[in-house]
Amino acid sequence: YKTILVFFPSSLPENKILVEQPPRITAANENATLACKYAYNGTGNEFRASLNKGTDRAVEVCSVSWNGSFHNHHSNKDFNCLVAVDSHKKEVNFSLWKLNTDQTDIYFCKIEVMFPPPYISNDKSNGTVIHVKVPCQLFPLPVFQSATPFWAVVVTLGFLAFYSVLITAVFVICWWKNKKNRILTSDYMNMTPRHPPGPKNKHYQPYAPTRIHTEYRSWEP
Repeated sequence: YKTILVFFPSSLPENKILVEQPPRITAANENATLACKYAYNGTGNEFRASLNKGTDRAVEVCSVSWNGSFHNHHSNKDFNCLVAVDSHKKEVNFSLWKLNTDQTDIYFCKIEVMFPPPYISNDKSNGTVIHVKVPCQLFPLPVFQSATPFWAVVVTLGFLAFYSVLITAVFVICWWKNKKNRILTSDYMNMTPRHPPGPKNKHYQPYAPTRIHTEYRSWEP
């Protein structure tokens, strides 16, 4: 929406400045251009235009001074602003980019006659509300993490894999040794001797040592 004001320079009082600016602008893709048109019928030849933020105009966003073809531009460090002046059309364009939602506010154009005296500035205008919308993203942007956590995960997984293989190898070795011992035990032969052939001797004791009876005679001299 844009309010159109028709200026009649011949009907303006001498040394009087009128300013026209749109009531509202929506920042598209974080960019906005505010066109300020002014009417002046005085004899001044050195001007200054500025864009001020807030109802109290406390923050000067950017400004430009010009005299003929010489332009001196200044911008606030918190804003990205570029000013273009068209003296023939009596129009000043303030181009803003990389705006954020916190910068949604009302902005006022101010035109000043710096030389020759007397100093003149425009009356306070209605201002322009610049509305900065939140950027709309159809698909969320991927978040790339740094390489340090990735390598930390790789090293951790490698250590766990090595530990698992080591535990498995120890288990297999212990299982194999246990199985081998069971095989050797099953092959044990019963070494208990059998009774000798022939009639059974009830008094026979296997592996009992044979007692040798020795008769000792006493020899008398």
